[in-house]
Amino acid sequence: MIFERIKSAGLAHNSYLIGSDGEAAVIDPRRDCDVYIELAEREEQRIRYIFETHRNEDYVIGSGELSNLTGAEIEIFHGPGLNWGYGSTLHGGEAFRIGSLEITALHTPGHTDESMSYALADLSSGEDAAMVMVFTGDALFVGDVGRTDFYGPDEADRLSGALYDSIFKKILPLGDGVILCPAHGAGSVCGGSISERDYSTIGIERSSNPMLQLNRQEFIRHKTAEHHERPPYFRVMERYNLEGPPIMGRLPAPPPLTPGEFKDSMEREGAIVLDARTPPSFGGAHIRGSYSIWLEGLPAYAGFVLPYNKPILLVLELHDHLDVAVRYLVRLGYENIRGYLRGGIEAWYDAGNAVEYMGLSTVHELKRRIDRGDDFLVLDVRDEDEWRGGHIEGAMHIYIGQLESRLSEIPRDRPITVVCNVGHRASLAASILMRAGYTNVCCDVLGSMKAWSASGFPVNRG
Repeated sequence: MIFERIKSAGLAHNSYLIGSDGEAAVIDPRRDCDVYIELAEREEQRIRYIFETHRNEDYVIGSGELSNLTGAEIEIFHGPGLNWGYGSTLHGGEAFRIGSLEITALHTPGHTDESMSYALADLSSGEDAAMVMVFTGDALFVGDVGRTDFYGPDEADRLSGALYDSIFKKILPLGDGVILCPAHGAGSVCGGSISERDYSTIGIERSSNPMLQLNRQEFIRHKTAEHHERPPYFRVMERYNLEGPPIMGRLPAPPPLTPGEFKDSMEREGAIVLDARTPPSFGGAHIRGSYSIWLEGLPAYAGFVLPYNKPILLVLELHDHLDVAVRYLVRLGYENIRGYLRGGIEAWYDAGNAVEYMGLSTVHELKRRIDRGDDFLVLDVRDEDEWRGGHIEGAMHIYIGQLESRLSEIPRDRPITVVCNVGHRASLAASILMRAGYTNVCCDVLGSMKAWSASGFPVNRG
């Protein structure tokens, strides 16, 4: 038996390749799917099946792309209840052989109505072999369970009950020794408290997963009280993954652009500048109107601000970051990456082009300004749970993902200092404000609330 877990950084997405006797299947492939082809070739396996656990909300599914790149007849399967534009619909109980392996589809609604899990048995020792592992999608995670809020508050109660039943009646009965293979790990927006641990079993989750210690009523009450952010790009992902996303054929290869070519694309095409450098680098000098999203933050935050109807231009810290940036963006459905600035920001200002800068500060300077009674606004852009865990007295709270839609709440006649957890999201927030014409964004606080707390400065809770 061949088993490979493919982890996609940023989105905390897990996909899997399993194989036996020259045949293989892929579960929940990502869009930049060359990795599955390389693994199958290395192990001398032919990919025959692709199984999707649900219509994913946070990334573009790579099923059609993988089928197109292999040039082979691959059967694609997903769950019931949606009018899919590609592949075939499965129902619970259907089974498939891959060499000595057998995959059985389990309909496990709750995260969404069409959600499926796939139980894997190794039959090499006989037709009655026990289950080995289960691919649970967004139903059951390590240390947590999936979200149930995607259909809105009116449906959350029903979906939460369905998820409880799916876990307790279909997944847990597979046996305590069965290895758990979820679609996401820690850091995913599809769960609230997913463990940092990659590996688990049904038995471990049965005894240690906090959500599995609740009875059905408690489970529903807990799930319906959760607060999750829903980035606007999720709507695009849902449409792509239902109808089938555009086929790329290969990854985009953005060309190096001279400062003149870069500027021309901005002015003539209305291209959006995405600056993927670190916040201190962005603060020192950046192109007017650019978004500041550090490289590893692209999967989580690009979908909040980047439009799909305009080309994207990249400013990078290093040329080696290009491949990573492209992969992160195409997983979110951004293919129109027009190019990157050759020579980086230095080439831009060496060519005589204007730059903006953003002052940087420390928590000690921030504390002195507060103690002096200086007239300025502290804007905290962390999420609701982080805010409740401790914030600076008198700060205004607007989550970074809501900032562009709530600019009218932010005064234009006071200096603004932005804080988050360590300073990365604060840099994005500052860039949003500067794009909107705020001229009084005075600083991004290095270390932000992490440094504030480490310095023993007071916080309000709740």
